[in-house]
Amino acid sequence: MDKIKLLDLKGEEVKELKLNEEVFGMTPNQKVMYDAIILAQASLRQGTHSTKNRSEVSGGGRKPWRQKGTGHARQGSIRAVQWVGGGRYGTPVPRDYSKKMNRKERRLALKSALSEKFAENAVIVMEELVFETPKTKEMVTLLNKLNLKDKKVLIVVDSFDENVILASRNLQNVALIASDEINVLDLVNADKVIFTEGSLTKIEEVLK
Repeated sequence: MDKIKLLDLKGEEVKELKLNEEVFGMTPNQKVMYDAIILAQASLRQGTHSTKNRSEVSGGGRKPWRQKGTGHARQGSIRAVQWVGGGRYGTPVPRDYSKKMNRKERRLALKSALSEKFAENAVIVMEELVFETPKTKEMVTLLNKLNLKDKKVLIVVDSFDENVILASRNLQNVALIASDEINVLDLVNADKVIFTEGSLTKIEEVLK
């Protein structure tokens, strides 16, 4: 069974933890991971883009001139697509971009992403994550101790500490989420993933 070091806030080893092989020791399924990433990206699209076609723009209720004898090309409305101020053709309309994925595939994708991160030595587990003050330098100090200053870091906690939220929100390379919000897209985008011991336990209980 795979083991990982449990660290304290000083970055020092407290003990070793045994990881669940079903969650962190499987062979990643790249196809399901890819599908989960596409699903997550699609869900971020609002789909509210809209333009007006010729039936929706105002004006143009009659022919601009008679059909024959003027020397002009025949026109039915000044709101046709070729006119300035006319309707638009083939442009975006409101739609739902969301995709579907069954529960087993979602679980497999998440376990694949976690296993891949562990295989890349990109997983760090901390005993707890609680700061005395809500200052950004608290988080910067921790990242420096873990040699993660210039890395994209995803922090997964079992419960939010107000000081940790305030200390991390000004850092562009740090994302803070709860254990029940963990997803494949955030895992793949991160260079390193920090779990608290409590969040790791919860994730293993759900996915095993």
